[in-house]
Amino acid sequence: MQNIQSIFSIDHSANQSEFTVRVNTMEETVRKNTDKMFRTALAVTRSKADAEVAVQDAFVRLFEKKPVFESDEHETSWLIRVTVNICKNRLRSAWRRKTVPMSELLETYPAPDSESHNLMEMVLALPAKYRTVIHLYYYEGYATKEIAEITKQKDSTVREQLTRARRMLKNYIEEEEELL
Repeated sequence: MQNIQSIFSIDHSANQSEFTVRVNTMEETVRKNTDKMFRTALAVTRSKADAEVAVQDAFVRLFEKKPVFESDEHETSWLIRVTVNICKNRLRSAWRRKTVPMSELLETYPAPDSESHNLMEMVLALPAKYRTVIHLYYYEGYATKEIAEITKQKDSTVREQLTRARRMLKNYIEEEEELL
């Protein structure tokens, strides 16, 4: 693992104000994107701990690679894509077989009423590929084309996953209404 000086590109010959500007820029990037990245990671992994690790890993990759972005939106999109990829890798790992109670996940999602709380339970019960697209589309406000770029899928695949996820949610709601 690289040492902290190489990650932050500290040049001891550079003046203190340049270093301060770089640190402030990094802090702003972290502050601006952490919540969105965490919510996305939580939707994919269903684990608060895995989501926290994925967000941290995504920021480490950002600081190591130091990519140049066209805009703040491009940077945010890149961070979300990296976070989703890290989550998928964590889900595929052999040691990850432990599950977290649904109640722990729901604590991290704000739900203004019991209906929203029930809907979030249903969304979190979806398979990962459907949870991811639903979260990015409805909770983070991405268009299907942007989700396709983030998840490295075709736009038509994302639209189909949204359609199937909506159908699944509709079925869950209808089943719940029948029980009442």
